[in-house]
Amino acid sequence: MRSASTFNNSSHSIHLLINTMSVASLCTLEEFHSAIGQGSEADSFAIVDFSATWCGPCKVISPIFEKLASEDQTGKVKYYKVDVDEAREIASEAGISAMPTFIVYKKGSPVDSLKGASQPGLTQLIAKCHQN
Repeated sequence: MRSASTFNNSSHSIHLLINTMSVASLCTLEEFHSAIGQGSEADSFAIVDFSATWCGPCKVISPIFEKLASEDQTGKVKYYKVDVDEAREIASEAGISAMPTFIVYKKGSPVDSLKGASQPGLTQLIAKCHQN
């Protein structure tokens, strides 16, 4: 969820877009490329949850993904979500064929992935990011 605030003084107006959740939604290819590029630091990763609103297993694992993201205070992993029906270009570029699919990116390239709604698998995927 994002919230917007506008601050005004006599000569300046500042509009802030604040991401109030630990998992940011990606809707455009530009946002996607920027997000996975954020892992350009040598020890930083971006993990993207590709899901759909109609997908039962996605509904089960999504709150777990969000909880794991909110508990991760290291800053080593950035967490994102893509609705494959709303962002078909992103899903196509990422080669998504099943949901949910979690892909880990480092320096803009995929380095690991998980297909399916496995909580132990997701926990392990995130743990591997912290070990590298």
